Amino acid sequence: MMLADNIGFAQRLGSICSQLMSGVGASLLIFFLTLLFSLPLGLLVAFGRMSKFKPLSLLVKLYISVVRGTPLMLQLLVVFFGPFFLFGIRSTPEYRFYAVIIGFSLNYAAYFAEIYRSGIQAVPVGQHEACEILGYTPAQKFFKVVFPQMVKNILPSVTNEVITLVKDTSLAFAIAYTEMFTVAKQVAAKESTIMPLFVAGVFYYVFNFVVAFAMERLEKKMNFFR
Repeated sequence: MMLADNIGFAQRLGSICSQLMSGVGASLLIFFLTLLFSLPLGLLVAFGRMSKFKPLSLLVKLYISVVRGTPLMLQLLVVFFGPFFLFGIRSTPEYRFYAVIIGFSLNYAAYFAEIYRSGIQAVPVGQHEACEILGYTPAQKFFKVVFPQMVKNILPSVTNEVITLVKDTSLAFAIAYTEMFTVAKQVAAKESTIMPLFVAGVFYYVFNFVVAFAMERLEKKMNFFR
């Protein structure tokens, strides 16, 4: 009897996992595309934030303040419904996915921009002066001296944001985009059990463990700057 119960449980767990896999790809796509766009965009925002041109600096500072001061869920709703309410443009089914990526990228770019800014400003002033004495151009100074040290300084903070992003992918449900956690809730409602939610939680934990492990290895490789 116990063996039959174990087999039944294993089959049920396997069925739940196979159903959740339909949403895993969507969660991973949100994760990787958000990083792909927000990491370089955040660097541009950081440059704007540190610009000596005051109107640009103030505008970027306002953008960062609004993004960091409002919920990501609200920002997704604005990106998705904004074109219709502002310009009367009806969204297509494909735009739902684009809105998710745009909303996530704009949100995380603001956080990464502040992380980049702190990393850049942590580089000693003496190194900037040494680059000027050596005749480095601004581009050479940034990519050969400032950027490597900035990356090393900001890795722990970037790791925290990346881990948060893994969990934040579940917020895509706000505009009815189906990712893994949305699938888990649907399966849980259909089968009247919370097991799918626990399985989804295990996926997030494992994914975050892998991310943390990879970032820790990267931090160790960056130790040669000491």
